[in-house]
Amino acid sequence: MRTELLAALKEADDYISGQELCEKFGVSRTAVWKAVKQLREAGYVIEAVQNKGYKIKSIPDRLSESELLSIRRTKWAGCSIFYYDTLDSTNTRAKQLAEEGCPTGTLVVANRQDAGKGRRGRSFTSPEGDGIFMTLVLKPDINPNHASMLTLVAALAVSAAIAEQTGRPAGIKWPNDIVMNGKKVCGILTEMSAQLDYVNHIVVGIGINVHNETFPKEFSETATSIYLETGKHENRAELIEKVLERFEQYYAVFMETEDLSGLVREYNARLVNMHRQVKVLDSKEPFEGQAMGITPHGELIVDTWESRRLVSSGEVSVRGIYGYV
Repeated sequence: MRTELLAALKEADDYISGQELCEKFGVSRTAVWKAVKQLREAGYVIEAVQNKGYKIKSIPDRLSESELLSIRRTKWAGCSIFYYDTLDSTNTRAKQLAEEGCPTGTLVVANRQDAGKGRRGRSFTSPEGDGIFMTLVLKPDINPNHASMLTLVAALAVSAAIAEQTGRPAGIKWPNDIVMNGKKVCGILTEMSAQLDYVNHIVVGIGINVHNETFPKEFSETATSIYLETGKHENRAELIEKVLERFEQYYAVFMETEDLSGLVREYNARLVNMHRQVKVLDSKEPFEGQAMGITPHGELIVDTWESRRLVSSGEVSVRGIYGYV
């Protein structure tokens, strides 16, 4: 009942009477009072006025299943939410849930990660309460060869959601790093389980630096947080909801054609590499050129002095004032 009460209080324009809540949920006044007490203990400021009822005055930056469900506006993303105060890796747990039969849209969220996953098998610890650590389970009926493009779909969703919530630009460094003021604020890791011609499941892991005030020395020059860029502490649950809403929007466009043809224009508009000199760390031979956007299949178009090349994988650095980053 706590989730339903929280949603009702948030939706109400003014005070909502205890009697109205009793009738709405088919419970006693005592049950309503106990639920209000639990929410207050969780940090919600709820005012109670005689002959008027209850009104929510302040919402803490708190991640929980109740909080996430109470603000859910999506159709299928977040249809089932698994929240953990501490978890080794949201991607690992999401894969387990997918294998156990959890449907598309299942969301795993942690307040802290002990063994988060990064690219090239890197493992890291995520600080408690500072960021967003979430993984979305997908079970699309698509060609496995097209699955990697979902990483770019996710990047587009995160970029749009951060910009919408903060009012500040959040660009994409190809293919899926989100940057603010030239520094990384979010990383995305997509993992797939598939047969030769069939996708079992895909998990899209998203880690966003939200409240971080400092970073370890080795990341201080390249990482940032929303707080460091805006000076404001954003509500993490609301940002998660915005990411899911945007992902649903872009995912629907992607599924129409199983490529990025309907998203290329917006992706390129958010691409910090666009028309910039880049260095491609190709496994065979590194090269430099000017980034010209992406193809409908998510490849980065790079014009060198001798030819146009399409980059489908590898690290790409953008040249800035102080060199390549």
